[in-house]
Amino acid sequence: MAQEVRGVIAPGKNEPVRIETILVPDPGPGEAVVKVQACGVCHTDLHYKQGGIGDDYPFLLGHEAAGVVESVGEGVTDVAPGDFVILNWRAVCGNCRACKRGRPWYCFATHNAEQKMTLASTGQELSPALGIGAFAEKTLVAAGQCTKVDPAASPAVAGLLGCGVMAGIGAAINTGNVGRGDSVAVIGCGGVGDAAIAGSRLAGAEKIIAVDIDDRKLTTAKSIGATHTVNSKDTDPVEAIRELTGGFGADVVIEAVGRPETYKQAFYARDLAGTVVLVGVPTPEMKLELPLLDVFGRGGALKSSWYGDCLPDRDFPMLINLYLQGRLDLEAFVTETIQLDEVEKAFERMHAGDVLRSVVTL
Repeated sequence: MAQEVRGVIAPGKNEPVRIETILVPDPGPGEAVVKVQACGVCHTDLHYKQGGIGDDYPFLLGHEAAGVVESVGEGVTDVAPGDFVILNWRAVCGNCRACKRGRPWYCFATHNAEQKMTLASTGQELSPALGIGAFAEKTLVAAGQCTKVDPAASPAVAGLLGCGVMAGIGAAINTGNVGRGDSVAVIGCGGVGDAAIAGSRLAGAEKIIAVDIDDRKLTTAKSIGATHTVNSKDTDPVEAIRELTGGFGADVVIEAVGRPETYKQAFYARDLAGTVVLVGVPTPEMKLELPLLDVFGRGGALKSSWYGDCLPDRDFPMLINLYLQGRLDLEAFVTETIQLDEVEKAFERMHAGDVLRSVVTL
């Protein structure tokens, strides 16, 4: 029997979010119902609200979540009721050309729950953000979207691995292949950029240069692991990065903004044969122009990082273990904990740069 729970929806483009009663059906084959314990307020949710990711309103927002499996449908064997899980938006299929070539982090056929959650008042179907919809007391997902991790972890920090923190750490470790002794520059020090700094530190980078236009963010970046900071509002970041790397440029430059201007900075701030990683999400109208001769002449690699090129079953448990060992400070990413009815205000604080992450706790 379907359950009635409270959830935060975006009813229309740029309209304020609101709490509604939603119906969560019993899990069907391959599905699971998860009791949500915590969910981070991610910039992607704001994109949904603003119409930047389709117009299939109303959206059930929230996707950076952790909770406990309440029930599972037929054929589910990887998780069971009572398991503490982080939700992910990369439930790999195992059968597409990427999976069969041993690259499941590029899976082209990731899946979500087949059934839809609906508004209790009208029966209207909801579009869950990234196939999750976790600004709710319970949510329905594909069982493959549940990654079992050590229950000793706090839900408020564990859930952050479901999107932003994983995207940043993975951009450094998985996509950028940051290694011991490398120099790294990170342009844009929001949640994803700071996670890239944390990932670079984990990987043993010798020099980590944080670049932003907000001194508050640079201070936070320094506390997370940056060895140097550059305020690009009043300093040329390319020249500053070169000066800090002996005139050569950084081995890896991670662009965590998603704008043509900052991408060009990343391109010219890397060493010859260095790597640029784009993890910031651009908007559809943005265009990039670079002299093709410069692309050819500088060599190296220009990469895009989707979800930190992560494999949830591999990466989430490992990072949670590092957190429990005291080697990865996930607590540093949580600025505040809030309730469901405070999501709209959290969007405002995020847009103003006042928080690294607000986390809804249930």
